[in-house]
Order: sequence, then C-alpha cells, then structure tokens
Amino acid sequence: MKSMTGYGRAREASNEREIVVELRAVNHRYLDVNVKAPRGYGFLEEAIKKLAASKISRGKVDVYISVTDLAAQETTITLNHELAQSYFDALVELRDALHLHDDISVMSIAKMPDVLVSQRVEVDADALTASVSEVFNEAVKLFDEMRQIEGEKLADDIRNRMNTIKEVVEQVEIRSPERVTAYREKLEKRMNEILADSTVDEQRILTEAAIFADKTAVDEETVRLRSHLDQLDNMLKDSNPVGRKLDFLVQEMNREANTIGSKANDSILANYVIALKAEIEKIREQIQNIE
Repeated sequence: MKSMTGYGRAREASNEREIVVELRAVNHRYLDVNVKAPRGYGFLEEAIKKLAASKISRGKVDVYISVTDLAAQETTITLNHELAQSYFDALVELRDALHLHDDISVMSIAKMPDVLVSQRVEVDADALTASVSEVFNEAVKLFDEMRQIEGEKLADDIRNRMNTIKEVVEQVEIRSPERVTAYREKLEKRMNEILADSTVDEQRILTEAAIFADKTAVDEETVRLRSHLDQLDNMLKDSNPVGRKLDFLVQEMNREANTIGSKANDSILANYVIALKAEIEKIREQIQNIE
C-alpha cells in the first residue's frame, strides 16, 4: 500500500546533455499530473503525462524536467547578407545626405535587427523523449520507495484503530442484552408502582421487553461492522491501489455506527458509539492519504 505523498529525483548526464527529473505528489481525489518542461521541449509534456498515468493511480503530481545541452553545436549563427547590405546602403545614404563623419563599422551593422540570426540545432524528439522517460522511471522508483514507507506507517496506524474499534464493538455486544434486562426490570418496577396491590401481568412485561429488544437490537450492525473490519484488513494487505475502495468501506462502517447510535437509548451505549465514530473518523482521515 502506498501513500499519495512522495518525492523522487533522478539525473543522467552524457557528453551531449544533462537530464534531471523531479516528482512531487500530494493528496488528491483523482490523478492530476502537471508536467513542466523547458521552453522548446513542449513535446515532452504529453509523453511524460501518459507515462506517469501508467505508474501512478491517484494524487496531484508535479513533474519538473530540466534538459541542459552540453554539446558545442547547440546553437548556430546565420548571417543575413542581403539585409546587412541594405542596412549598409541606408547608412551610407544617411551619412552622405547629412554630411556626417564616416563611422560605419562591422559592429554597427551586426547590431541591426535580424542581421545575425541564432538558430537552435534541431532536436531528435523521439530520442530525447526516450532518454527523459528512462530518467523519469528512475525517479519514480525513488518516489515509490518513499510512498511505500509512508503507506506502511498509515497501515499500522489504521490497524491500531481497527483493534480499538473491535474492543468497543465487544463492549457494545455485551451491553446490548444488559440494556434489555435493565429495561425489563425498570418496566416491572413501574408497573408495580402503578398497579399497587394488583397482580402484575408477567406475560405483558415479557412481551414489552421482547418488543423493546427487537427495536433496539444491534446484532446485525455489529456483525456487519466486524465484516467491514475484516475487509479493511484484507485491503491493507493488497499491493494494488485501494484508496477509493477504502473510502467507500469506511462510509459503510460509519453508517453502521450511526444505526447503532440511533438505537442507543442508553448512556453507556451512546458513549461506545461516540468512541466508534471517533476512531472511524480518524481512519477516514488517514485513508485520504492512500493511493
């Protein structure tokens, strides 16, 4: 299991260029990949986005790509002869017309717009994309190592909270029948007080107690809650992305806790429900970090 939060960086240098790729990721409901490549290398963005989507399932991922050309033939300078001649002719005409001192030089012509044109050597897009992809894959390995370490910590914390929930569920199961017995005793006492010397109908008390037990029984809810905990434990062992499944499962756990709470007309049971919901909420918060 992996956390959505992570960082990875890889570098590769050759005689021609140096490539650096960095990945940073934080929590996000879906996968959102943003690639930042140097100017002139925009063709890398779509290819790296697709590669990231094949390796990362969820999270807001920022990918930073740096490409530094080290070869001498990175840029060529071209002279526009015709434009240079036109500038020279115009300057000579201006000199003669205004009777100016002749200070026309090579530098004065070279400084004119578009006389000297720099051109970047054409890059082999496919070859560079392949090279950047290799560096990206190395960065992803480190990125995943960090996410797995964080994922293990999250899983340990969730398991501890699951154990607490199991303990509370046991207390709920113990308290539930005790509450029915207490209700029956309370009902019998009140009927004795009301009827005074008259004989109390024991069957009536049993019937009322049975109705109360049926309305307030939480057996089904605790059974389902235990089942959800078993599923949760299995998901924590799964190597595939399970964040969304966990999110749904925790919603179901919270639903069972709410149902138990709606049936709890007992202060002790109500306190158990509060404890249940508190632990489930903490698990929900942790799950938001899981891929």
